[in-house]
This record gives sequence, structure tokens and C-alpha cells, in this order.
Amino acid sequence: MLQIPDKLYFKIGEVAALLQLKTHVLRYWETEFTLLQPIKSRSNQRLYRRKDVETALLIKELLYRQGFTIAGARKKLQSDKQLGLPLVSQQSPEDVLTEIKADLIQLRRYLLNPPPE
Repeated sequence: MLQIPDKLYFKIGEVAALLQLKTHVLRYWETEFTLLQPIKSRSNQRLYRRKDVETALLIKELLYRQGFTIAGARKKLQSDKQLGLPLVSQQSPEDVLTEIKADLIQLRRYLLNPPPE
């Protein structure tokens, strides 16, 4: 898992280096994803907050690892936000899958043997 340094603001070059992306990719993502909105300094420099870096990391994950299209990733982010889900999970993928498996087993048991009314 990528460790994000403990800073208030990151310049676009720092975020690009951290995520191993080109700066123009980040600028493009800003136009496509409303959740990614760095603030601008007086000198018109982009300043990413930690949540912006986490959002960019999630976008990279959706696009590059999970194979989402831009439109699909945008929909996923919006639906997760509307459901109140955290945009970035603190759990490892293995832990998430283990939790999902346990929930599915519990649901299956309930459907096979519903409680008496």
C-alpha cells in the first residue's frame, strides 16, 4: 500500500511522482472527476490536500488495476459517495474479500433457513 506523506498540501509534481503518473494525467482527471478538486494558490499553482491525493490514488486503482473506463470510474465514485461509503478503504484487499465472503455466507444461511415469523 502506498504511504502518503503527512503533509497538508502537495504540489502537482509531488502527487504525480507519488502516484507514478504524468502531471497532464492529473490535470485531465480534474476535468473528468468532480471529486478531484485541488485548490489553487495565489500564484495559480495546484495544491492537493490529502483527500485529493487519496482520491487520485483511488481513481488510478479503478482505471489501471480494475479496468474501469473513465465513465465507469466516475459512476462508481459517485455511487460510493451517495451511499456514504469511504472513498478509500483502510483495509487490505484480502481483508475486504474475507469480509464480503463472510457476509455472503451469512446471507446464504438466512435464505436457506429463514427465521420463523
